[in-house]
Amino acid sequence: MDLHKRMLLKEFDSRQKVITELINLEAILNLPKGTELYISDIHGEFAAFDYILRSCAGNLNEKINDCFGTEWPEADKNRLSALVSYPEAVLGEESKSKAWYQEVIPQLLTLLAFVAAKYTRSKVRKALPSQYVYIIEELLYSDTQLSDKKAYFETILGYLIDLREARPFIIGLSRTVRQLIIDHLHVVGDIFDRGAASDRVMDELLAFHSVDVQWGNHDIIWMGAFFGSRECLLILLRIAARYGYLWDIERAYGLNLRPLTSFADKTYTANPKFKPILGSRSGEFSEEQILQLEKVHQALAILQFKLESQLIERRPEFQMQDHITLDKIDFWEESVQIDGKKHALVNGCFQTVCPDNPKKLSSAEAEAVDSLLESFQHSIKLAEHIAFLMNKGSMYKIYNNHLLFHGCIPLEASGDFQPLQIHQAQYAGRELLDFFEYHIRQAAKDPSVGDDFSTDLIWYCWNGKLSPLFGKEKMTTLERYFIDDRATHKEEENPYFSYRKSEKICRLILEEFGLFSEESRIVNGHTPVKTTKGESPIRGQGLLFVIDGGLCEAYQKKTGTAGYSLLNNSYGFQLVTHQPFQDVAKAVESPFAHTSLKKVIEHVEQRTLIKSTTIGQTLLRQQQELFALLHEYYDY
Repeated sequence: MDLHKRMLLKEFDSRQKVITELINLEAILNLPKGTELYISDIHGEFAAFDYILRSCAGNLNEKINDCFGTEWPEADKNRLSALVSYPEAVLGEESKSKAWYQEVIPQLLTLLAFVAAKYTRSKVRKALPSQYVYIIEELLYSDTQLSDKKAYFETILGYLIDLREARPFIIGLSRTVRQLIIDHLHVVGDIFDRGAASDRVMDELLAFHSVDVQWGNHDIIWMGAFFGSRECLLILLRIAARYGYLWDIERAYGLNLRPLTSFADKTYTANPKFKPILGSRSGEFSEEQILQLEKVHQALAILQFKLESQLIERRPEFQMQDHITLDKIDFWEESVQIDGKKHALVNGCFQTVCPDNPKKLSSAEAEAVDSLLESFQHSIKLAEHIAFLMNKGSMYKIYNNHLLFHGCIPLEASGDFQPLQIHQAQYAGRELLDFFEYHIRQAAKDPSVGDDFSTDLIWYCWNGKLSPLFGKEKMTTLERYFIDDRATHKEEENPYFSYRKSEKICRLILEEFGLFSEESRIVNGHTPVKTTKGESPIRGQGLLFVIDGGLCEAYQKKTGTAGYSLLNNSYGFQLVTHQPFQDVAKAVESPFAHTSLKKVIEHVEQRTLIKSTTIGQTLLRQQQELFALLHEYYDY
């Protein structure tokens, strides 16, 4: 008898227990599926991300409307929505009156009962705050139409308030309501970079009840850096200096940036091209701090270009020799040849570059890089975040017959899958993504080795021509810093980004991943949807959704919105349009005014039941195992 069967017999040690569990599973399988929220490209914008989760991407307001009806006063709906979204802010520091609690708590319980209706009592119980499970169940399932039960309800509620437990009780109820409205969260890449609070986003994801992550190009450089890639580390730190949150991640992760800042102060001077992009945070920085960021920004850029030049040389199989690197520059003439045309260099900061060996780090540079890597790899909090990404993340995910990935599936101009050739082998389509995931997990096994093939391949994921997370011919970072001619800045996209408008190509991609159902869809992030230019997030005749969150402030002038998220409930998909988030006070003051705009993409005639979902397939297998076990009991 195998171990799994012995465990089943131990758990279900009687025929009655098997029958009870079979009845339970059959009931669960025929319940409507829970609501999933898809979000992408958070880019460290914690407040906006937190608002989307707290408002359930606008679904909370919809549930309040459905629960209390159109006759309920708008002011009461606003108040309840604000309370469930931000209970700590609404409750404040001072206690409310007993009458206020006696009015609000029953409303919360009514809403909880409404959103819990499609779940089993067992699932609802697990979602309740543990310290109040008994009390909430007694209040939730009491029939207050009966006089004895009404008195019972009022006694429990009154005593709860008198014991000063109303505040934590309301906070716990609100969290449970939100958890039951959004049953599962999909993060379709790019948690990190550009915003100042990626660490807080990660903390929230760690605490979220049910979540998966599809790695984005910005996530992968953090993972690569933690696994020992100096190139990836310098990229993420350079981006942090560019957008002015370098000191934020220093504090958040306990990094030691002192050797870097000391080296930069001694080596570099003011250079306007390297001024940080601070946006709405500009008032938080002094002139001295901005100058220091300018200097550090230059140091990180040069260090990155030096190490990338070394990597491209040691990895000829990456076929990146056409990239403009430091060894292609004529430092005596201060120019570079691109496609046969000579371009003058501007904004030069090549103090540490030796013209005879431009790739070589000076001893001071090498010391700074080693110190940075050691500090980064020894951050306890960062180790927890990277472990989460490895545990919950992947290059792509097939969930409920839908395909989720961040960047692209590289295609030829003909529309065929474009192959990556490495060491006499070719990888294309699904195999290409599997190839990268295998090597990412290999690199994670020994972070002390920083320039092995698998770790270098993570850097290729950031900017390689056939990286599914990048999707362009090449990255022109060096050109953007040092050449005025904007034609050299252009980054040509992979044909995928044009072809994803095609229903035929979307079907081809779905079939490549084993998805042949008419209901299957692709959920894609990575590229902001420019609504100001008439772009739509719906592509391929409704087969593909582009949901770049657009939460990053730097993008919003181009996009015209704060991007999109996607809801999928038992009736189908809803596309949610977000507006730029201002602050918690405004969201609390008028939550219905800040609600997101929804567009129903599809409305199925028959609700999707759990038996048709990914979780349902697991439950069906469990059911078959129990049927086999039941037969053994009958044989006795």
